[in-house]
Amino acid sequence: MAKTMEAPAGGEGKKGKKGLIIIILIAIIAIGAGAGGAWYFMKPSGGEESEPEKPKTKPTTFVDLDVFTVNLQPEENNQYLQVGLTIKTRQTEVVQEIAKQMPDIRNRILMLLSSKKATEIAGIQGKQSLSQQIANEIKQSLGSEDLQEDVREVLFTSFVIQ
Repeated sequence: MAKTMEAPAGGEGKKGKKGLIIIILIAIIAIGAGAGGAWYFMKPSGGEESEPEKPKTKPTTFVDLDVFTVNLQPEENNQYLQVGLTIKTRQTEVVQEIAKQMPDIRNRILMLLSSKKATEIAGIQGKQSLSQQIANEIKQSLGSEDLQEDVREVLFTSFVIQ
């Protein structure tokens, strides 16, 4: 009887080892498949399906304008504004067009500045708003929409209210 009892125990051990080996093989295959799939999807594709190259960013160019001195709209006393401006652009063609349109740009800026009161532009928000309004005036002087988009912002290099 001792032999009959030992035989089933040994048979079950062989079945257990076979099951363990199968599980290990399945795990190795699954890990290999996962690693292979990750490699396949992560590798840079060199064929037609590659992503288009991003357009190169255009270099930033600054255009200094002459100092503007204007009388502000009267409140209590007569006050004037003296402001230095620089235009930030992204294209040399814009710089050339600004040079061509300079009389119109200066006129628009002078009219805009002289329409302001000192209290409107004295604070930070007033200055930011004025900068945006000046940029819009410059954009209106340029004919092409492409050129208008390349005018990034107007920067104050000096700002004096007296």
